[in-house]
Amino acid sequence: MTHRATTVAQATDDEIRPFRVDIAQTDLDDLRDRLARTRWPSEVAGSGWDRGVPVDHLKDLAAYWEHSYDWRKAEAELNRHPQFVTEIDGATVHFLHVRSPESDALPLILTHGWPGSIVEFLDVIGPLTDPRSHGGDAADAFHLVIPSIPGFGFSGPVGVPGWNSERIAAAWAELMRRLGYDRYGAQGGDFGAFISTALGKAAPDHVVGVHLNAATYGFIPWGDVSDDELMTFSDVERARLARLQHYFGEGNGYFQIQATRPQTVAYGLHDSPVGQLAWIVDKFKEWTFPSGDLPEKAIDRDRMLTDVTIYWLTGTGASSAQIYYESMHTAPSDSGDWQASVRTPTGVAVFAEDVAIRRYGEASANIVHWSDFDRGGHFAAMEVPDLLVGDVRECFRPIR
Repeated sequence: MTHRATTVAQATDDEIRPFRVDIAQTDLDDLRDRLARTRWPSEVAGSGWDRGVPVDHLKDLAAYWEHSYDWRKAEAELNRHPQFVTEIDGATVHFLHVRSPESDALPLILTHGWPGSIVEFLDVIGPLTDPRSHGGDAADAFHLVIPSIPGFGFSGPVGVPGWNSERIAAAWAELMRRLGYDRYGAQGGDFGAFISTALGKAAPDHVVGVHLNAATYGFIPWGDVSDDELMTFSDVERARLARLQHYFGEGNGYFQIQATRPQTVAYGLHDSPVGQLAWIVDKFKEWTFPSGDLPEKAIDRDRMLTDVTIYWLTGTGASSAQIYYESMHTAPSDSGDWQASVRTPTGVAVFAEDVAIRRYGEASANIVHWSDFDRGGHFAAMEVPDLLVGDVRECFRPIR
């Protein structure tokens, strides 16, 4: 499958080259042909979503993907933003680089997670770079750098081991150096939260602050919570602990598979678009707010399919799964140890489907900002971009 980059010169080691998404029509035709030839499985009657994505729901979504979804429209939206690629530590790094019209804007690197992509941030680019045009204060403006994690999307697969959060953070520090940014912030959710935190550790003299959403490890209890400690929990903390326990009991099968046998699941993700679709839609269903509703209630169907389509067209459904294996099998240095203290000023936004509990985060993070929201979920930039934008602005205002 093909995506093309437009280059202006022969690449050098540090060269940053312009990039434009240009998917071959043969790849789109192949996708539709595969969708049309899907072999659908049986299911247990009346099970709903309890055993995974129901056949009827996925058939409807796949039919829409085949007949109604417009990749060229999504491609044009992506290409409205300046995009580039560069080689760092042997890996291709694709990124959006959107400068603010405000010359004194603070650079901010935004990092997605799994099963996300740069698509997560499309609705926050305008308000963050140009607050003056979106009802905000020009003093809150950011220059945005939005990379695709190596192994994801237009960065493409990586063929060597070791690309854990710490190594990605080191690549981000190098990327910001190449762009000429000496002082900047970092924001991310899911794996983006791990990477942003690791970036604060890797480049403490350059990262002025970190803002996280969908934070987990480092912000949840290690092991069981004692009865005595549970007695001190607020109702909000109890609800988050219950969500966390449900996740470990019923919702982390994908994690165990990708952390132990990513190559085994790779064949289905790489060869079957419906297999890739189901694998991702299951997480959109479980992690958007409220989780009892269909994910299309929280996120536009076309936007969700654009995210899935990028995984399919770039052939990175398989390679993105490897980040879980690397996280569980690559020993971090002391700077990558989640138990190590983080002195970088840290802000945390906890949305309605998140599980972060402040008392645990305070054990290792320098928390200077914390917000609890009663709506929104794991994909906050797509679900509630207004809340995320407002919280990022508020977090960085005193530490710019």
